[in-house]
Amino acid sequence: MARIGFMQGRLSPLVDGKIQAFPWLHWEEEFEIAGQAGFESVEWTLDADRLYENPLMVPAGQDRIRALAGKCRVPVNSLTGDCFMQAPFWKAQEPQRTGLLNDLAAILDACASVGIKFVVVPLVDNGRLESAEQQESLLDGLLPHAPLLLSRGMAILFESDFPGRVLADLMSRFPRNAFGINYDIGNSAALGHDAQADLAMYGDWVQNVHVKDRLRGGTTVPLGAGAADFPKVFGALARVGYRGDFILQTARAADGRHLEALLRYRELVRGWIAGASA
Repeated sequence: MARIGFMQGRLSPLVDGKIQAFPWLHWEEEFEIAGQAGFESVEWTLDADRLYENPLMVPAGQDRIRALAGKCRVPVNSLTGDCFMQAPFWKAQEPQRTGLLNDLAAILDACASVGIKFVVVPLVDNGRLESAEQQESLLDGLLPHAPLLLSRGMAILFESDFPGRVLADLMSRFPRNAFGINYDIGNSAALGHDAQADLAMYGDWVQNVHVKDRLRGGTTVPLGAGAADFPKVFGALARVGYRGDFILQTARAADGRHLEALLRYRELVRGWIAGASA
C-alpha cells in the first residue's frame, strides 16, 4: 500500500519567504500535527547553511527525531539534500571538493542513525550536470559509498531534469539498489517531458516520488492548476510497479492554512492512486 507523506516544512510558516527550507522553529511540532492528521511519512530537508546545526546532524537531535517519529508514528523515510544542490561536490575543485565529500559521508551516517532509507541528490538548478567531467566527478564521489549503502539498506536517489533516455543512460552507470531515481511530477511537467515515455525507460529505478504541480516552464502551483497530467502519471507509475512513498512537495497555502491544504492534496493523491489501480 502506497504511503502518502509530506515534505518537511509544509506544515510550518514559510522561512524567509522560501517555499522550502528547514523549519527551525517548528520541526518538532510538525511531527505532532502530522501524526494527528494521519500522514504516513515525512521527508527531511537539509540545507548547506548551518548544516552541522541541523538536528539530524547532532546526536541529541537524532535521539529527538527517533523519539518523535516513534511517538507520532510518522517515520522519516527519506531526505531531500538541498545542501548537495546548493554546494555540489561534482562542480567543486580541491580542497573544497574533499570537504563536501566529507559532508556527504557525515550526512549518510546521520541518515542511517535515524532510519532514513533514501537520500535525494538534486541534479537540478545549481546542481545540474552540465558536462561529461561533472558526470565523472559525480560517479567518482558516489560509487565508493555503494557497499555501505547496500549494507545499510539505503539508496541515493537522483532528481534530474534530464530527458528519459539520457537519465536512463546515466543510471546504467550506477549499481542498482544502492542508487535510484526520485521522480518529481511537477518538474517533469514543467519541462514538457512525457511521463509515460520516460517512466517506460527508467521507471524500475524510481524509489521515491515528489508530488507537485508546475506551470509549463514556470513555477509551482496548486495541484491540478499546472501542466501535470496526474491520472496519466499515476497510471504510468502503477504500470512499472511503483510501491513507494508519495511525498507532497506542493504549493504553499496563500492563506497560511497549511494543514488544510495538505489534507486536500492528500485526498487528490488518494483518488489518483485508486484510479490507477482500478
